[in-house]
Amino acid sequence: MRVRRTLSVIVVLLTAVLLAACSRPTPLPTGDGPDPRVLEIGATGEPVGMDMITVDGAGIPFVLLYNVYETLVKLDPDKNVQPLLASDWEISADRLTYTFTIDRAARFADGTPVDAEAVVHSFQRIIDGEGTGQILADFAPLTEARATGERTVELELATPSNYFLLALTTPAGSVANPEASIASLNTTPAGSGPYVLGDWEPGSLVQLTRNTEYWGTPSHFDVVNFRYYADPNAMNTAMLSGQLDIVSNLTVPTALGQFESDERFEVLQGYSDGEVVLTYNHANEALANQQVRQALNLAVDRQAIVDAAWGGQGELIGSMVPPTDAWYEDLSDVYPHDPERARELLAEAGYESGLTFRLRVPTLPYAPPAARSIQSQLRAVGVETVIEELEFGVWLEQIFAFQDYDMTIVAHVEPRDLKMYAMDGNYMNYENPEFTALIEAADRGNDDEFVQLQSEAARVLAEDAAANWLFLLPNIIITTADISGVQVDQTSLSFDVTTIASSE
Repeated sequence: MRVRRTLSVIVVLLTAVLLAACSRPTPLPTGDGPDPRVLEIGATGEPVGMDMITVDGAGIPFVLLYNVYETLVKLDPDKNVQPLLASDWEISADRLTYTFTIDRAARFADGTPVDAEAVVHSFQRIIDGEGTGQILADFAPLTEARATGERTVELELATPSNYFLLALTTPAGSVANPEASIASLNTTPAGSGPYVLGDWEPGSLVQLTRNTEYWGTPSHFDVVNFRYYADPNAMNTAMLSGQLDIVSNLTVPTALGQFESDERFEVLQGYSDGEVVLTYNHANEALANQQVRQALNLAVDRQAIVDAAWGGQGELIGSMVPPTDAWYEDLSDVYPHDPERARELLAEAGYESGLTFRLRVPTLPYAPPAARSIQSQLRAVGVETVIEELEFGVWLEQIFAFQDYDMTIVAHVEPRDLKMYAMDGNYMNYENPEFTALIEAADRGNDDEFVQLQSEAARVLAEDAAANWLFLLPNIIITTADISGVQVDQTSLSFDVTTIASSE
């Protein structure tokens, strides 16, 4: 498998360095017409670059996917695959050849047609081995992309893959203008979407402006400002004081009441794919022992973690599958809270005298409070943890790239990310042949086999105590009362503004 050491797209509500201004920003007049319609969105997890193919981090597709870059197909709110750049497609009987017909109206922002050669150019970059670990894993089955006509492209797979069509809806499937140099894409995106990149002020703002040459249905807003906040309370204050139209994900759930009781706002509560995970580094000798991992899982009261870290908002899940996936099974009771049994397992594993682990977590809203609660609970069964809080960039380098940790806490938000535990070079250093075989068989199988084997794989992972899945992040969005069209469930990595409108 062509997978680099860098891992899956993760996020984790990474914070930036902005405090809100004292008043709502005033849009600049155009000089020859009405003022532009501006959408102000409060966000965390700012992009660290603009090239979704080579730069890790969910902050990039959050802003660019579907808004600036488009894919052949797109996930709708119900996780069904719908046409986007492709007007239609066919899959061969052996499921090895995908044939896409590109919409004849599709154009890049500079007016260049989106044709088959443009798709081949974008995908060949990944076939040739350029991309993050997740990107390369998503396209691992793809062996060839070829243009068979001006608007027809064929994708050849080495093996059948149930994941592949979904992969085409993700950053891996984005199509960039081949007229743009690869080197420029990390600062200047070149897509076909309804917006183009305007101002980018690292630490504070990513601005999207209307693509006046957009080939599809025009968007409602002329300018979309994603504004980033170091302090989530400052973002809430900005919303309450009228500086924002949307809080893209409420990261202080205890503040929910002040919005619910104010008729100026609408509160949208849905699912996300964000599994908050207490991750174990299986390269650690003690954590490679299944009995130790089982003991740690039994020692932790996950509901207490939800209460401490996320104000009681969040669903217990027990494995790496959210309830919106067809193969979801509630596995939250596989390891119920049982400190006495945890102590017994530690003794059986030879650690009756105790253990000490480094718990290195990013400085994100949920991670430090979850770590402190876990520290207290593990101490009760004789396990000490040394907590170290890291800025996200440091965490990404030391934990993700170099696996310098024993345990960590992070939220994984990519759709259908169960398979990450079977990836070569995964940052957990987890290997389980039974699990990997189930994942590979599920990917090759028919629709029914896919669901059944995915479900079996999730249970194997849970019973092996490969990690401790603490809870699923809720998707809590705050909007002003005039805003409509916001997707309630976060089913992709995109905060899709193409459907959002205002009655004002």
